[in-house]
Amino acid sequence: MDEEYDVIVLGTGLKECILSGLLSVDGLKVLHMDRNDYYGGESSSLNLIQLWKRLRGSDKPPAHLGSSRDYNVDMIPKFMMANGTLVRVLIHTDVTKYLSFKAVDGSYVFNKGKVHKVPATDMEALKSPLMGLFEKRRARKFFIYVQEYDENDPKTHGGLDLTRVTTKELIAKYGLDDNTVDFIGHALALHRDDRYLNEPALDTVKRMKLYAESLARFQGGSPYIYPLYGLGELPQAFARLSAVYGGTYMLNKPECKVEFDEEGKACGVTSEGETAKCKKVVCDPSYLPNKVRKVGKVARAIAIMSHPIPNTDDSHSVQVILPQKQLGRKSDMYLFCCSYTHNVAPKGKFIAFVSTEAETDHPETELKPGIDLLGPVDEIFFDIYDRLEPVNEPSLDHCFISTSYDATTHFESTVMDVLSLYTKITGKTVDLSVDLSAASAADE
Repeated sequence: MDEEYDVIVLGTGLKECILSGLLSVDGLKVLHMDRNDYYGGESSSLNLIQLWKRLRGSDKPPAHLGSSRDYNVDMIPKFMMANGTLVRVLIHTDVTKYLSFKAVDGSYVFNKGKVHKVPATDMEALKSPLMGLFEKRRARKFFIYVQEYDENDPKTHGGLDLTRVTTKELIAKYGLDDNTVDFIGHALALHRDDRYLNEPALDTVKRMKLYAESLARFQGGSPYIYPLYGLGELPQAFARLSAVYGGTYMLNKPECKVEFDEEGKACGVTSEGETAKCKKVVCDPSYLPNKVRKVGKVARAIAIMSHPIPNTDDSHSVQVILPQKQLGRKSDMYLFCCSYTHNVAPKGKFIAFVSTEAETDHPETELKPGIDLLGPVDEIFFDIYDRLEPVNEPSLDHCFISTSYDATTHFESTVMDVLSLYTKITGKTVDLSVDLSAASAADE
């Protein structure tokens, strides 16, 4: 271990693994360590016995739930937008050859107490029960504007400069009511709160286009894809990729103490009395607790069920977004469901998650609106974890720390953190102009 590396990465969470893969592909010499004896850190994937140990403190799950190893329960479950940034990053590193994806069945939104399919195109808008007749026509016009909008072709801009016009002003031009705005902003553009209304409309229009393009890609009922066997496959795929490029992975390394030189710059990592030297350290917040601060917490429930979520057309995998306004909250709530069709549970079993940015210390009460939509559950676990973000200045101490995972059930915010860290570490941006067909969905 007494060698010199360009970068030492601590923790095998999703963000750390993607970074380690990107840096290895760039030709940097990378050492990747984790204090745990399993991959994934906070974003690990657990079998039934591991899940019981972590959340119930015993290693004897009830027999009626089936075989422990048929479960792959992701601790931080997130779907991927089929044409989204994460998929582009995966293709850019060629790690897709180790993964199989499958389209997610449904994308829904909670509106006025009911669960509805999210309409994503002008044709779907006309069929959606979310809106009355006149509202449908207005929404259809807006969807057509968005579909035809091309940043580089002013003829498609309708005389509006979307870098200056706010989302609120753009939507006002089409006369859409608050309920429509709610599902467009939160379920299509995937904003996490309502700040976007006062920000330039271009971002929202781009997000809506990404949703529609992703939806068209696999002709499924949603724009999302998910790896077979769950997200636990990702860190392992990156470990294999890293090895191809000469990177080194070490699990089960206790302590992992970051060493600093007299100028306060990270210069190595010590574990079991050996120090590996490096120029830069990349890690999750748990490895440098004195360089991060708490910015919030996430409340989540994990349920094992024997049926799909009601009112989602029997979808075996689905996301339901509950916009904050519908619940009288400050932030959205998310429902995620996956099942044996993605090989994350035994046949006939479904895993559902309800998550939100916690506003109280009582997850059971706070998550009730989401849990009420699940129907009967076989087992349910509650959990709260802190959301941490770095407060250090990486240009001074050469420590590049990721932020904790948020409550969203899709990857867009996670991958933005990865890309900004990559740029801070290397001074470059990742080339994301890739051939998207390289990540094809697994054959049925």
